Amino acid sequence: MTQELIDLRNSILQGNYTEALAIVDELEGMSKKANIRQIKSFLKILLIHLIKNQVEKRLTNSWRASIRNSIREIQEINLKENKKSYYINQDEWENLIEEEVIEDAIADASVEIMNGKYTRSQLSNIVNRQQIIKTAITFLSLTYTYSAKELPAIMDDYLSQLITE
Repeated sequence: MTQELIDLRNSILQGNYTEALAIVDELEGMSKKANIRQIKSFLKILLIHLIKNQVEKRLTNSWRASIRNSIREIQEINLKENKKSYYINQDEWENLIEEEVIEDAIADASVEIMNGKYTRSQLSNIVNRQQIIKTAITFLSLTYTYSAKELPAIMDDYLSQLITE
């Protein structure tokens, strides 16, 4: 990105505004891609813990904290700088989860669940994907409704509905 900033500065100094705008567009694209990558990472953590909860039929304090933290981080990263729009809109989560994240989450969860009792393939057959996705989307929808200050308390209410020890 440093080179892009140098190029942008030089383009502006030379009065080449078309090239400068192209560089700005490139920088915006890089920023969006980085934010979406971060969101996917936290989304995967969320899904891993929801899968563990579903299969092991328990919810540890550590998993609860990871789920809450993932939702908070997603909320923060997803909100664009203008504080009025999002990188991922509310109606886009299902496709993102189904197409890009759920399989990685299942693979990673297979190593953790019951000390690796299930292979990725076995776990894939056990997990109720639609229930996991529905729960994840329910949690993610809270990020559009509640402020960062309100969200932890609201999350606690929703987390109490998950299977607990």
